[in-house]
Amino acid sequence: MVSAGEFRNGLTVEIENVVYQIVEFQHVKPGKGAAFVRTKLRDIKNGGVTERTFRPTEKFPTAHIDRSDMQYLYNDGDLYYFMNTSTFDQIAMNKEAVGDTLKFVKENEMVKMLSYQGDVFAIEPPLFVELEITDTEPGFKGDTATGATKPAIVETGAQVHVPLFVEQGDKISIDTRTGEYMKRV
Repeated sequence: MVSAGEFRNGLTVEIENVVYQIVEFQHVKPGKGAAFVRTKLRDIKNGGVTERTFRPTEKFPTAHIDRSDMQYLYNDGDLYYFMNTSTFDQIAMNKEAVGDTLKFVKENEMVKMLSYQGDVFAIEPPLFVELEITDTEPGFKGDTATGATKPAIVETGAQVHVPLFVEQGDKISIDTRTGEYMKRV
């Protein structure tokens, strides 16, 4: 059990039989009246964000989220297949559940599957990936003092903005959280 006064970002709690992850919290002590905790909560099942306030003494059970390493195998139309590398069990997820979390992930790469009581609700790709540029325009010589970028397509089909000196066939490092170019490898 955790009290509302102990809330921290990223903590998962069960409130009224729904599991929420705390996105943001703020302890408020008004001049008059009792203190309270203002929160933004994300429902881990459907992703909806709600705002609620609690008394600091209210207690809620913590929800244990399992994070397991899985290998992304392939996609077959609307289904994406993952395999547990220790037990070789395979899991198939539909396109809506995956969303665009795998747009920078190649086949046979490791991802983290987040589950609550056996139900997988999210996929965490690796923080940084190295991908090859498959299509981009040639860079222009000249005005590069402004940090100009150009669009490029990587081997997974996703589009990123890269500096002008990056050429087709180069390998680059990408931050999967923001989709930003990090460096040339």
